[in-house]
Amino acid sequence: MTTNFGSLISRLGSDKSPRSDAAALSRVAELKAAAVKSNVDAADIACLDNAEVVTLLAGIDAGSPYLRMLVNRDPALVLSLLRDDPDVRLHNIVLQLQALAEACPTNAAGFRQLMSEARRLKCEAALLIAFADLGGVWTVDAVMQALTRVADCAVQTGIRYLFRAAAARGAWLSTDETSPEADSGFIVLAMGKHGAHELNYSSDIDLIVLFDRDKARVREGVEPQQLFVRITRDLVRYMQERTSDGYIFRTDLRLRPDPGATQVAMSTNAALSYYESVGQNWERAAMIKARVIAGDFEAGQSFLDELGPFIWRKYLDFAAIADIHAMKRQIHAYRGFGAIAVTGHNLKLGRGGIREIEFFAQTQQLIAGGRQPELRVRQTCAVLDRLLERGWIESHVRYELQAAYGKLRWVEHRLQMVADEQTQTLPRDPEALTRFARFCGFDTVEAFEAHLREILETVQSHYAALFEDVPELTKDGQNLVFAGNQDDPDTLAALSRLGFAEPSRAIEIVGNWHRGRYRATRSAAVRERLTVIQPHLVTALADTIDPDAALLAFDRLLAQLPAGVQFFAVLRANPALLRLIATIVGSAPRLAEVLGRRRRVLDAVLDPQLISDALPSRDELTALLDQALAGSEDLQTSLDRVRILGSEQSFLIGVRILAGMISAAEAGLAYARLAEAIIAKLHAVVVDDFVIRNGRIAGGESVVIAMGKLGGGEMTAASDLDLILIYDAPADAVPTGGDRPLTVPEYFGRLTQRLITALSAPTAEGQLYDVDMRLRPSGQKGPLAVRFASFETYQKSDAWTWEHMALTRARVVAGDPSLAKRVEAAIGAVLTSPRDRESLARDVREMRARVAKEKGTDNIWDLKQVRGGLVDLEFTAQFLQLAHAARTPEVLHQSTLQALSNLDGAGHIGDRGPDLIEAGRLLHELTQILRLCFDGPFEPERAPDGLKRVICDIANLPTFAHVETHLKDVQATIAAAFDHFVQSQAE
Repeated sequence: MTTNFGSLISRLGSDKSPRSDAAALSRVAELKAAAVKSNVDAADIACLDNAEVVTLLAGIDAGSPYLRMLVNRDPALVLSLLRDDPDVRLHNIVLQLQALAEACPTNAAGFRQLMSEARRLKCEAALLIAFADLGGVWTVDAVMQALTRVADCAVQTGIRYLFRAAAARGAWLSTDETSPEADSGFIVLAMGKHGAHELNYSSDIDLIVLFDRDKARVREGVEPQQLFVRITRDLVRYMQERTSDGYIFRTDLRLRPDPGATQVAMSTNAALSYYESVGQNWERAAMIKARVIAGDFEAGQSFLDELGPFIWRKYLDFAAIADIHAMKRQIHAYRGFGAIAVTGHNLKLGRGGIREIEFFAQTQQLIAGGRQPELRVRQTCAVLDRLLERGWIESHVRYELQAAYGKLRWVEHRLQMVADEQTQTLPRDPEALTRFARFCGFDTVEAFEAHLREILETVQSHYAALFEDVPELTKDGQNLVFAGNQDDPDTLAALSRLGFAEPSRAIEIVGNWHRGRYRATRSAAVRERLTVIQPHLVTALADTIDPDAALLAFDRLLAQLPAGVQFFAVLRANPALLRLIATIVGSAPRLAEVLGRRRRVLDAVLDPQLISDALPSRDELTALLDQALAGSEDLQTSLDRVRILGSEQSFLIGVRILAGMISAAEAGLAYARLAEAIIAKLHAVVVDDFVIRNGRIAGGESVVIAMGKLGGGEMTAASDLDLILIYDAPADAVPTGGDRPLTVPEYFGRLTQRLITALSAPTAEGQLYDVDMRLRPSGQKGPLAVRFASFETYQKSDAWTWEHMALTRARVVAGDPSLAKRVEAAIGAVLTSPRDRESLARDVREMRARVAKEKGTDNIWDLKQVRGGLVDLEFTAQFLQLAHAARTPEVLHQSTLQALSNLDGAGHIGDRGPDLIEAGRLLHELTQILRLCFDGPFEPERAPDGLKRVICDIANLPTFAHVETHLKDVQATIAAAFDHFVQSQAE
């Protein structure tokens, strides 16, 4: 064999050649035997006796299953690669690859041939580059250039072939048969390492595909985008589909504008519009490396020139730098979070890794490149040279970072040669790490670790110095990065730890904010403010009942906002307000729904003065309702307007509860006061509308009695309305002026149904309340509207004890004042009538037993039904009121807590009074917050820490465990009181 001066063999001699072992040396001998059997020229086989060739091949055999496979598959190819000059051989591979575009027929069989031949040439190039790299023939830069050259050529060949195929189909009107893609307006940009001529050994290639619609020469009837999308998809298939011959390059198109919402090929006009309006800082950084590699080079360069002002800004504020810095997924490295451990370290993304060198260079490019065009270069080491020339860095920094970059890329190439995988993570398994260290030319793992750790620590120190004044974009040590086109693994893990069940979905949602999907986030100023607050926002949302639901609710809120600058500015300035908003959207579904639908309530939340104002009185609420209903043209309009005002006022009550501004008692009264005002107003509106349609009954009047939580002034966000409608009219009265004759019972029955509908029917503006009329005399069997005389007779003679218990909470809240006084007098007479205490106690005990059988539970967080819960508390208060009201009517009060206080003041509870009242107060406080935050039952094991802290504050106890212990004691106190006052009386 005649050895050329420039042959690969003649240039072997790396001081870091892969280490081998006896088994690998033995397999090299087997390779020589296989070559002999394949009738390879004896002179060529002789090169396998070369000591340096044996060292290289044995090291490959020991350290790289992928390269071993390529070597064993074609010994003759191995020998020819060793014999030839590697630069000449690479050039020939590129020429052969280029020739395929015209050599392969433009049909299905030809496409398969193209894929097969291109894959064969890629494998040849991969083996050649590995030999030149591992043998120390080429520098790291030469290796990256060679890989990039092959990738460029592979893409160019695919594009040329696909345009030839489109022309053969008649879809593309070619003017150049040799280069049909030339002057086509079709542009392929290489991004990232590909664009910078810095591809790694098993790299994906990142492409952006664009087209200039005005230059598209398509057949009439062919839509340019459809054709170019097809070409792009076929290109990806040609490049990365795995066949028996392997693949060429894995191809990623996700760096294009808004990849979740755009086609794989998009027009240059659409792309420019995107970048100029909502382009993100990480996209500016990515475009630094953009390079036209295929298609219409002139159109591509014109696009990049036009994009220049987006990439290279004259001025760049600090928030934008923070946004760029957020792309570094180990952003907290410089703050001392953890030490560098070589085992399992990520050479690219880990501390001191390749990404830190790239960002060190890119960030300073973005800062100064707008004013200093000489900084606008793609290659990392070239940027460092220019930074030194312009005085941005010192010479030792440039030297150390360039040396580190070369060494890290050198190790990265070897790591990817092991199994042809796109990985930058060193092995965790000790045995695998030992093999890899030897593949890198080190005799021991310890030597390899010492060498690598020194590099990583050097890089980290320089990166830390550059970013030491950047604000922390993480929270509580959590890594939260939402920039970029791929999900950051550490952010996925952090979101999972925070409680997000769908972390990838969370990244997508926050990423969409940065992409300007909503009006509120379309300006750069908004997105920069968002970058600063987003870790605090996300962790606040995570601290709610359901983090995923909270994030979706906040997303809906953001989608409704017309602008976001003031919103995010206020949240940034007021962390407590940010937590309150997060609590609303994450813990109180009813409030979140209102917040999303009614923007003016957000103004109220953001206005500290408004939210601190006192709760409106009944008269003030009535005035607000009158103002809202002014000018209403019909009943439906009135109902909608009442719903708007009602939901907004209820929302503000809920916000005050969450903010800790009002107590449970105040909240219960506020909700009840709002409901009373609405009932009174709608009663009047419905009566007026009903009279128009059905006439008026002379001397006929009606009132609405509130029962249950509304009657007791103890409503919650989830309370329904327990109502009774009482009417009175002369015996011989008939409606006059209506369209249809109705009897008096029919008249008031239909009026009652209209009132129920007005209060409960959902409209376009939502629903006000659920209405329950079952507490009327005879319950569901009785008429909806009850004549006063019937009501009075029934309560005196026929009512059950439980109905009188319910009557302790009855109040007239709407209707004719004269009839209201008569009804209240009748109720008072019933409640103050003498009773047999033992018989009363027996009835109460039986009723409690019936309730316990149907709804009993031992769950202490079922605050109503559990033994010692609200049912026992209310039954105790109602029993004691009925037992003592005949002699001391002043004990009567619709509120359970106030009734207990009255009973205590009258001496009817003894020394149990203070503890019982305090126990009831805690149950009411907890009920308010849980009804506000939960639609279903409270499950402590699923509750977020934020809500548990609120519960601890309510109970004035340090931990949730203390709260649960105290709650059991409280329920025991109430149960003991019930047993003492009711159970003992019945025995």
